[in-house]
Amino acid sequence: MRLREVREGDASELLGLMTRIDSETEFMLLEAGERQTTVEEHRERIKGVVARDNQTILVAESEGRLVGYLAAIGAPSRRVRHRAYVAVGVLQAFTGRGVGTRLFEELEAWARRHGVSRLELTVRTDNKRGTRLYEKMGFEVEGVKKRSLRVSHGYVDEYYMARLLPPDEPG
Repeated sequence: MRLREVREGDASELLGLMTRIDSETEFMLLEAGERQTTVEEHRERIKGVVARDNQTILVAESEGRLVGYLAAIGAPSRRVRHRAYVAVGVLQAFTGRGVGTRLFEELEAWARRHGVSRLELTVRTDNKRGTRLYEKMGFEVEGVKKRSLRVSHGYVDEYYMARLLPPDEPG
């Protein structure tokens, strides 16, 4: 398996990957069929992400095709440039094979190189596998968002989780 940063040319395949992951699990924000982004719109989003130094999309490739991704999205405001919100998805056929772990290891290295010292995410409280991965990667629960999402069987809560890295020098 190979990890790398996304390229504009990945727009179609990454969009397909995200759409497939949406349909494989209820743990993603978007439901199956809800993602309506065009390839060109997705290409523009990728261009916007790679244009800023405090955000990235990492992709995992196996046998020449994308099998997972991790997006770290930072804000332009000076007071919050040190933090990035993280979203991750891995094809079900590749879960439990270290893809998520490797993506988070690469994220940490990327964050240290780019002065990002706070990584944030939310995860459904009933997503035990995801929560275990995040805790293994150094994330801690900071709070609970009650009735945060409405899913097929009712409302579910989400954990706020964060991982703090050594801070960069103020500048």
